[in-house]
Amino acid sequence: MTVKPKQTTQHHAEKTKRKYGSFLLRDLKRDRWLYYLLMPGLLYFILFKYLPMLGTVIAFQDYHPYSGILESKWVGWKHFVRFFSDEMFWGLFRNTMVLAVYNLLFFFPLPIIIALMLNEVRQELFKRFVQTVIYIPHFISWVVVVGFAYILFATEDGIVNEALTSMGFERINFLLSNDWFRTMITSQVIWKETGWGTIIFLAALAGVDQQLYEAARIDGANRWQQLWTVTMPAIRSTIIILLILRLGSFLDNGFEQIFLMLNPLNRDVGEVFDTYVYTSGIQNGQFSFSTAVGLFKSLIGFILVVAANYGAKKIGEEGVY
Repeated sequence: MTVKPKQTTQHHAEKTKRKYGSFLLRDLKRDRWLYYLLMPGLLYFILFKYLPMLGTVIAFQDYHPYSGILESKWVGWKHFVRFFSDEMFWGLFRNTMVLAVYNLLFFFPLPIIIALMLNEVRQELFKRFVQTVIYIPHFISWVVVVGFAYILFATEDGIVNEALTSMGFERINFLLSNDWFRTMITSQVIWKETGWGTIIFLAALAGVDQQLYEAARIDGANRWQQLWTVTMPAIRSTIIILLILRLGSFLDNGFEQIFLMLNPLNRDVGEVFDTYVYTSGIQNGQFSFSTAVGLFKSLIGFILVVAANYGAKKIGEEGVY
């Protein structure tokens, strides 16, 4: 008796399902300790990254804490319309974009440059010492960093202004000036995070095949030519992946740092989406409106990641997915 094709296909599907199921259980049992190591990081992202995304639904409600999400009134796009029609929108967008572009242009390349410079150092002890020194600022909180800035750049007793006056120059109001605010913010980010950002690039440089350098030297390439023909192509994929990930947080300028540096005299150039969300959401209790603002910012980051990943695929790189 012949078996019908439909029954054969169904039997094959069930057999394949049991086969892959047994493979999965076998792999889980074999690599269980690796999965145990994975659990803390996985739980972190589930609890603090994915589950909070469920709360974005209040951006489409008039949310009241006593009513809760289930009983709050649905208002659709009301808060988004209010935000986009607010006269503050373009000011916030401009301030956020300018700071984001500053960080991308001046901060992002520096870890690459520092890593390339350290990779050329042959004295291992000196190299380790420099790495340790430039890593330390990453572990200093923004409160302390801003405190350093106030000590150094205060108008009356600041070290920098005292040095300027001793050389015959006028005092500069760094902390209260609109002209200096963005420079101060970007400089603090560079000082604090550049060293830490070199770790991934140094790891990528350590994986470059040394035979490629030997072949380049045989062909007569000097150190500069080796950099452009061997080193940079070897770490290009790493640079592109980190750039894509950086674009995902393009509009995240850092709430704590900017909030501590803000004052009434520099708010015109310093107020960004992060501080506005805090002011409207936490201080004024406009939870739905502030969620709508945060959701808009996250959507921009998502679009930038998708576009950058698509561009990376177009030029032959792997991208992040």
